Amino acid sequence: MTARFDVPEPILALCRAIREAGGRALLVGGGVRDRLLGLPWKDFDVEVYGLPADAVKLVLQRFGEVNIVGESFTVYKLRLHGWDVDVSLPRRETKSGRGHRGFRVVGDPFLSIEEATRRRDFTINAMLYDPLTEEVIDPFGGRADLERRILRMVDARTFPEDSLRVLRAMQLVARFECAIEPETRAVCRAMDLSDLPSERIWGEMEKLLLLARRPSLGLQAALDLLVIDKLFPDLRWLVGCPQDPIWHPEGDVWTHTLLAVDRAAELVRDHQLPKEKWLTVMLAVLLHDIAKPLTLKEENGRIRTPGHEEAGLEPSRRVLDRLNVHTMNGYDVRHQVLALVANHLKPAQFYRDRERVTDGAFRRLAARCDLELLYLVAKADALARGPASSSEAEEWFIERARRLGVEHAPPKPILMGRHLLQLGMKPGPEMGRLLRAVYEMQLDGKVTTLDEALRVAREWLGHRS
Repeated sequence: MTARFDVPEPILALCRAIREAGGRALLVGGGVRDRLLGLPWKDFDVEVYGLPADAVKLVLQRFGEVNIVGESFTVYKLRLHGWDVDVSLPRRETKSGRGHRGFRVVGDPFLSIEEATRRRDFTINAMLYDPLTEEVIDPFGGRADLERRILRMVDARTFPEDSLRVLRAMQLVARFECAIEPETRAVCRAMDLSDLPSERIWGEMEKLLLLARRPSLGLQAALDLLVIDKLFPDLRWLVGCPQDPIWHPEGDVWTHTLLAVDRAAELVRDHQLPKEKWLTVMLAVLLHDIAKPLTLKEENGRIRTPGHEEAGLEPSRRVLDRLNVHTMNGYDVRHQVLALVANHLKPAQFYRDRERVTDGAFRRLAARCDLELLYLVAKADALARGPASSSEAEEWFIERARRLGVEHAPPKPILMGRHLLQLGMKPGPEMGRLLRAVYEMQLDGKVTTLDEALRVAREWLGHRS
């Protein structure tokens, strides 16, 4: 595995300044791994050996404003010509309590490289790069593991001290399409995850859903590592839950969900959705059939799950609670996910009834969820039903929604409260009832202009005078 590291000149200048001060600056972490895979630099983690913290700080201050973060362990943050750079000393960690936060961490610039990297999680993350000598330092064979796509813990003694590493394994399997080494798998399966806070669980799940070409690999790893059993028991019931073999030849609900999640990843990438909508679609697809085990029944020799979409709301809420999913960038991810789960069959239902379904039905559905996102969820669901699957219904659905201009939101009300005040109507419950009634007529296409809306309002007021 050969790679050009192409370290930007501002980073090289920083490393040279550290060398001139008597230290050695090494690039560490995921950036080294990513460059070996041919991926671009995103930011830089620099570990400084042989130079005390005060001396490191003095060097950094020559390059700009330095922000200091961390309570027990100091990290210096600076911005160099558009690059985010984190600079730290090698760390000496001592387990001081339960869980992934229970560590006493002290910077020690005179630790050996092997001793410092031994406490890292996986061998593929335990490589270092000296940008001045162009040497990859690989004390634990991470480069060979990366070439063979193997995820292997660095040290069986220290690995179990941080429970978050199990979830990190899950998302790394998805992102880099690698297999977990057997001893690492056994250690992960035995680890207690009950100390993990929701925000840390979500941090790893977010990477899985955003960054992986095939998120299903990470979800299957989560099942294998008992993450699903321990953190998301509602999803565990999908495994082995049968489906009608005629309609779902691909297999059980879990298999279908994994296929749908991968299809969704393709679709959202093609549509270039913003992060919050990307995650909304991915979560909705993950949860869309969560209630099938709860509604499973047999009718005339066929497997049915009537009402599973509405029944999915409560278990979906539990999963979203575990992930602490609410709003993101001002967008109500939680509300949309639940609405998409509850309505994911609507595109197919509308298509089957397309000769009779009204424009008003589309406009009302747009008031419940984003129809563009619903289209993506339903299309991923449809395409996950095997090689003979089709998205004809979903394409018809979104084409009609776009033609009506409601693919992202319902129509804005034509008649507003200020218009009724101008007619002499006093604020109160009656005004609210009138506004709702006129808006319903607008959704049905019976009111299309303000003049028509005002005419209806005057008739309403006349009948009540």
